[in-house]
Amino acid sequence: MTTAREKMQQLSDRILAKKAQASAIGAVYRFILDGEGGGTWVVNLKDDVGVKEGDGEAPCTIRMTGQDAVDLFDGRANGQALFFSQRLKVEGDIALALKLQALTDILK
Repeated sequence: MTTAREKMQQLSDRILAKKAQASAIGAVYRFILDGEGGGTWVVNLKDDVGVKEGDGEAPCTIRMTGQDAVDLFDGRANGQALFFSQRLKVEGDIALALKLQALTDILK
C-alpha cells in the first residue's frame, strides 16, 4: 500500500512535470499528515513551484491522516466529504482549500 510520503513524492514529480498547469492554481499549501508515512510538506503552486518536505509558511494548511491523503490524491476519497466528516481540517484561507480539486486533477 502506498504511504503518504510516497504519494507526496509522486505529487512532487507530477507537479514538476506539469509546472504550467500547477502554477495556474496559484496557491501555497501546507499539508500536515498524521499516521504512518506522514509528515509535513509545503506544496507551492505559485512562485517556487514544487513540493518540499518540512514546515514552512502557507496561507492554507490542510490536516488529515496520511491514509486519507493517499485516498484523496488517488481519487478514492472526496475532499468535501472528508471536510464535512471532519477528517480533513482547514486552517487559514478556506478559498484556497476549494482549489484542491485542481491539485488532485494534476495527479491523474
